[in-house]
Amino acid sequence: QVQLVESGGGLVQAGGSLRLSCVASGVISSINPMGWYRQAPGKQREWVATITGGGIPDYADSVEGRFTISRDNAKNTVYLQMNSLKPEDTAVYYCNINSFAPWGTTYNTWGQGTQVTVSS
Repeated sequence: QVQLVESGGGLVQAGGSLRLSCVASGVISSINPMGWYRQAPGKQREWVATITGGGIPDYADSVEGRFTISRDNAKNTVYLQMNSLKPEDTAVYYCNINSFAPWGTTYNTWGQGTQVTVSS
């Protein structure tokens, strides 16, 4: 079993910044990739950003240049630095990882979500 705990959400004015964190715990040999998704009210969950085990990031067009994903492999943690926030960034943000146990089993795990609200 793998668990994810997210933190860092909150209320911020447009143009502000927030930093989300997601810590993975459990029986983990490696994690690849780690990513963030979000779901706004009345909308489907959408992909935001992903980072590979080697540290290569990828971003949705809507956040490119404003958000930065990073990871600390020693801490099994992924971060999402969000700058120049817009009201349309308001959503519940979810962490998602693929982790590998020592015996080879792969687990895909979602976090519980953290609310980000951007006021205009």
